[in-house]
Amino acid sequence: MPIERRPLREQIREELLSRLDRGDFAAGTDINEASLAADLGVSRTPLREALITLAGEGVLESNQGRGFRFAPVSRREFRELCEIVAALESLALDCSDPAHLRSIAPDLLKLAQDFPDDVAEQQVIERHDDEWHDLLLSGCRNERLLDLITSVKAGMRRYAHLIAGDDAPLEREAAEHRRIAEFLLTGEPAKAVQALRDNWINGMERMMSRIP
Repeated sequence: MPIERRPLREQIREELLSRLDRGDFAAGTDINEASLAADLGVSRTPLREALITLAGEGVLESNQGRGFRFAPVSRREFRELCEIVAALESLALDCSDPAHLRSIAPDLLKLAQDFPDDVAEQQVIERHDDEWHDLLLSGCRNERLLDLITSVKAGMRRYAHLIAGDDAPLEREAAEHRRIAEFLLTGEPAKAVQALRDNWINGMERMMSRIP
C-alpha cells in the first residue's frame, strides 16, 4: 500500500472502499482488525480510525464493542442509498459551471451513444457508467461533496456485486444518459438535473426486484 502525503486513515478508508467496490467483502462479514492491518501493512490505530469513519458513513456497523462488520443488505437500505446518491449527484451537477457542462455535453452524448445496450454484464455497466458519471461531475469543485458521493456509491454498489455478481446480465436504460446529455447540449441544466435524479431512481427500481 503506497504511502502518500495525506493522513494514513484517509488512505486506508479509500483502500477499503476500493476493495468493497470490487466485491472483495461480503455483507455481514466481521472484520479481523489484526489480519486486515497486516494485509494493508499498517498499524491498528489508523485502521481503527478509518473503520470508525466508515461506520459513521453507514458502510460498516459497530458490533457492540466487539469490532466492526460490513453492513448487511436490505431493500430499505438500498433504496435510501440510491436516494442519497441521486440527491448528491444532482446537487453536484447543479453546482457545476454551465459553460463547462455545455463543453462536455458532446462527449457525454458520444459516450452514451457508444454504449447503447439495454442489457449488459454488471462489470461492463459499472465501467461505462463510472466513466460517464465522472465526466458529468467533472465541473464540480466541491471536493467534500464528491467524497460523499464516492462513499455512498461504495455502500450501494456492494448490492450489485452481492446480488448480481460481476458477470450477471443487468438491465439498464441507455436512453436516460443520452437525455441528460441532450439537455446540457441545449443549455437546459435544470432539466438535466431532474433527468439525472430520474436516472438514479429508475435504476434503483430496476435493482429492487432482485433484492430479497
